[in-house]
Amino acid sequence: MKQARHTDSIVFEPRNPNYVRRVREAFEGQPMLASLGVELFKIDPGYCELHLPYRPDISQNHGYFHGGAIATLADVSGGFAGWSLLPEGMWIVTVEYKTNIVAPGRGEKLIGRGRVVRSGRSLTTTEIEVLAINNGREQLCATALQTLMSVEAKP
Repeated sequence: MKQARHTDSIVFEPRNPNYVRRVREAFEGQPMLASLGVELFKIDPGYCELHLPYRPDISQNHGYFHGGAIATLADVSGGFAGWSLLPEGMWIVTVEYKTNIVAPGRGEKLIGRGRVVRSGRSLTTTEIEVLAINNGREQLCATALQTLMSVEAKP
């Protein structure tokens, strides 16, 4: 896979020209994401941005986004960023991710931005930022590092 470093990001070429359609279909096929209200905002090779509007039923006792919602947004943002680079017939599963919540998830929505750091034959590493949008201002809410593994898709 070709990689070219540009300033602070890596530009990837997808191995599947239909990656956008594949990601959208997979995203729409996940009931948990629908139940949380997660929205697919942007998908590029090695990048995925998801939005999660605030609702009281996904908050914790102080009214902030629940840590489980924050961690889910991080996991899925990174996962789809990684999957966007895989060839047809391959799927991705999370092996491990470490999420640090650095500020309360306070505001009208969360944004998860997953970026591939390295995409190998079997393992992919991503970094994710989760931002809380409060009165139109972004604040870093969480950061995550994730390892993904490529597996053959089941028929």
